[in-house]
Order: sequence, then C-alpha cells, then structure tokens
Amino acid sequence: MSGRCMVERFQRGGVRGFLHRPDVQLGMGAVLAHGAGANCEAKILVAVADALCGAGFVVLRIDMPFRQKRPTGPPLPGSAAEDRAGLREAVDALRSLSRGRIVLGGHSYGGRMSSMLAAEDSSVADALLLLSYPLHPPTKRDQLRTAHLPDVRTPALFVHGTRDPFGLPDEMREALKLLAGRVEFREVAGAGHDLRSGKFDVQGLLIEPLLDVLGPSDTVKS
Repeated sequence: MSGRCMVERFQRGGVRGFLHRPDVQLGMGAVLAHGAGANCEAKILVAVADALCGAGFVVLRIDMPFRQKRPTGPPLPGSAAEDRAGLREAVDALRSLSRGRIVLGGHSYGGRMSSMLAAEDSSVADALLLLSYPLHPPTKRDQLRTAHLPDVRTPALFVHGTRDPFGLPDEMREALKLLAGRVEFREVAGAGHDLRSGKFDVQGLLIEPLLDVLGPSDTVKS
C-alpha cells in the first residue's frame, strides 16, 4: 500500500510539529520524536513519517519540549521528565485524530524517551518504533542506558545501523534480551547513527515488521 499524504503544521497545547494525513487510513497512528541534536524536520524523521503515512498511518512528528525552549543544542539537564510528558501529550493529541492503535517512538533520544515512558506506563502506546536507540555514549560502552528496559512490556521494533557508535548490533541484541515484551530488531547494513548511509529498505526493514509487531487489525478507515 502506498497512498498520497497531506502534510500540515500542527500546534495544540504544548504539542508542536507536523501532521501527516493519508488519503486512505488504516486506523492507526504514530508519534515520532527527534534526536538530541535535531528537531522534527530531521531528514530521518521526515522519511519515516512519509513512509508510515504512505502505508496508511496518521503521523505526528513533534518538537520535544526541550527543543521548543531553544532552537539548537542538546536537552537541558533535568528535562527528561518534561520531554516524556510532552510525548504523552502528543499521543493524547493524536488519539483525537486517529482512533486506532498508536505507535510511539523516534530517533535516538526521542526513541529512548519513548521507551522510558512506556516503561512507566505500558498503556501509553500499542507499539514502539525505536530508530538508532542510543545504547551508550560513543567510546563509553560501560555506560549502558538499559535500567528501564526490563519494565518495557510494549511490543517494540528497533531499527539500527550496523556501524552505529552508540551501540553495535551485537551489543543491541544482548541489551534487548532485557525487554519483557515482544521485540523485533532490524539492521540497516552500512549505516551509522543517522541511518543515512547504507541501504535503508523502508518497506522491508520498517513497515512490514512494524505491522507484524502491531498484529492484525480489523479497523480500516477512509
């Protein structure tokens, strides 16, 4: 399935970003958040939003609260809880636009915050989509960001480059054993953390396994 999409600016309460509406909806939605050094117009986020929309998802890609406070730079110290609250607000906003199941995730920091929110509340989303999960800082392989993973019961799809310095595939596979829910792991051969190099087969590495993680649905909207 590959349909047409309409993209429009979106702002409601503390949620700011872009909304992708497909001409034929599957009755599912996705909230996507950016990495620590980016915003919602990051190329990887736009590409994934376009692909999901083409597959029938209503997609909301957002600027996280820390990015709304300043246009550049990493998350502010102590901002993680506020950023997770922003993700929850975005999910609530999307639920008013798409009645079906919700995927939550994003690239790097955005995906990490999504997984932490799901660990706190498994009802926040029906599945997670985590692109380039930052398992550890580059060159600091002992500083693992895994403490919350045993509490993640939400089905999750991880898409990861084989040359990602934030976690090599073997490291990721070992870490993902900690998750309590269903996990799918897909590699992008030759890609680094930004997933821009290598061959990113969006349909095979993202859309198909994500639909598989979500499971069958009888809900189709048009």
